[in-house]
Parts: sequence; C-alpha cells; structure tokens
Amino acid sequence: MPEHLRQPKRADLVLLTHGHDDHLDTELPALLARTGARVVAPAPVRFYLQEQGVPAAQCEAMNVGGSIEVLQLRLTMTVAHHAAHVDLPDGRTGFSHEGVGYVLRFSDGTVLYAAGDTALFGDMALLADLYQPTVALLPIGDRYTMGPHEAAHAARLLRVPHVVPFHYGTFPSLVGTPEQLQAALTTGSPVTVHTLAPGDTLDLGPLR
Repeated sequence: MPEHLRQPKRADLVLLTHGHDDHLDTELPALLARTGARVVAPAPVRFYLQEQGVPAAQCEAMNVGGSIEVLQLRLTMTVAHHAAHVDLPDGRTGFSHEGVGYVLRFSDGTVLYAAGDTALFGDMALLADLYQPTVALLPIGDRYTMGPHEAAHAARLLRVPHVVPFHYGTFPSLVGTPEQLQAALTTGSPVTVHTLAPGDTLDLGPLR
C-alpha cells in the first residue's frame, strides 16, 4: 500500500473480515484511537483488539447472520469459508476463527457484498435472494481463496452487474488476474469488472 494511504486523516467505520496480517494491520489500534472509528470484526479479533487497548465502546458486537444499523447503513455479517488467526506481535499466532463477509445496504439503495477471503459456496445464491446486491467484492488470487473461475461463478450466483476483484497480485503465489476473471464471465448476464489500485475510488451512481 502506498505510504500516503497508511495514515488516513478520517475513518468512520472499519470492517475486518479476519485477522490475517494482510487484513489486520498492526497500526489499526492507533488509527482507531486517532479517528474514533468504530470497528466490526469476528468476535476473537474484537477481543484481540481490546487487549491492544481499543475501547469496547468502539467495537460493534455481532456475529454471522446478524445485522446492525450503523452510520445510516444496515450491515449484515455473512459466512465466509476461510480459516484464520491473528498474527501476534511476538511472532506467535492465536485467536483462531473463521473469516466473515459483509452485506452493506446504503440509504440510496446501493447494496454492496464484500465476500471476504472465501471459497465459492452455493449459498451465495441465497444472499442474492435476500439482499439483491448490486456490487460484489470478490477474491480472485487462487491458492488461498477462490480463483477467477470460481469468482465468475460466484458473480453469477449473486446476480451482480458489477464486480471488484481483490486479493490478487500482492505476492507471486496469488496467480489469479482480473483479466482471467473477465474472460471467465463470458456466459450469462453481462458483468462489469472494475480493477482498482490502492487509493482508487469507484463512483457508479445510485444503484438499485
């Protein structure tokens, strides 16, 4: 991540899908203290953050299947198939847990599904039935998550018109690419793949 993005001046809400060190930055407690942002995470990760000095009042308690109203959006925590742990400061690991995903329903009608690091699973079709997502953030790197072939099928199960791929290209074993995802999306309803670099923004207007 570019250095100028590591110290954001403002943060309102942080959603953690799991505690691996490519998701849970060691600087997060300082960011939360500086900005006062609230954080949502799997329960073991919240407990770890509280051990690191994050006040319980900043940690939104919830679990898979539940929903909360926060900052004028409705947030639902979903299943993700990805075993995880927290990389502790002393080099050990602890706080084992399963990863999660999130559905965010905004006041303008946009519904964002952030899958988290996950394998493909059939109940993504159930998420489509329940929430009608318009944008999906899907991992494509392969080896540790689903790859482009599986992510293309996930997009079809979710019935989304827009996909933002992530979890690829950060180290050599993550071989999946956005181009492979786009090539795999050759059947069914058209899906636009949006490839973003760190710091990029995506404005699709109101989506319903």
